[in-house]
Amino acid sequence: MSIALLCAIPPEWRHLHDAMAGVRSERVAGLDFVRGRLDAHDVVLVQAGIGKVNTAMVTTLLVERFGAEIVLFSGVAGGLDPELAIGDVVVGVETYQHDAGVIDDGEFQPYQAGHVPFFNPTDRFGWRASDGLVAKARAAFADIALPPLSREAGGPGRPPVVTFGTVVSGDQYIHCDATRVKLHERYRAQAAEMEGGALGQVAAAMGVDWLDIRALSDLAGATSRFDFASFVDEVSASSARLLRRLLPEL
Repeated sequence: MSIALLCAIPPEWRHLHDAMAGVRSERVAGLDFVRGRLDAHDVVLVQAGIGKVNTAMVTTLLVERFGAEIVLFSGVAGGLDPELAIGDVVVGVETYQHDAGVIDDGEFQPYQAGHVPFFNPTDRFGWRASDGLVAKARAAFADIALPPLSREAGGPGRPPVVTFGTVVSGDQYIHCDATRVKLHERYRAQAAEMEGGALGQVAAAMGVDWLDIRALSDLAGATSRFDFASFVDEVSASSARLLRRLLPEL
């Protein structure tokens, strides 16, 4: 099984790269694709950058040039579900692109990315990870114990929880309580980020498995930029820990 590991930003990447052995790098499209061994598993790791276009480009390269059969995203996200807290982890079973759709008479209606209802209509909406991979993730994470966020960083002191649910993606950083509520209500989503929808779309088109593992660095509201700065490094470590727990099951 050829496994690719995908991140968007340096803190997400660093927790995986620093644990790799025998690394060698190949530069493609201005990015470093790092081959090596992570916990005795051969992987290729890349920091794609923020956003759906970067993710789509890099996922395509991982499959076409590096032979990836499965692409795992390890990173952070903004929490949408009021039942979740900073530090909790959402494993994206399904993903939607919340900024793709149709604007009619001043109102936005979401629709499947790459389609419009009067030209190439589809009944499909979003992308879902394979049942087999989700089952392996559930088994791998069933008894995992993540450390509480440090009180020095402002953590609440309780152990983070891992939940399986819906992640929505768009090319905006969410720093708005009203948008947070709207996204949660419209999609019943647990987290919002900027890459997973593109990963799901490209992986589905190319016939490879994918999974989006996201630790909550903030709650996508008015204080999200400050919470992100406080927690991004610690929660990135949590998503990386889950990814490493999954590797032996693949």
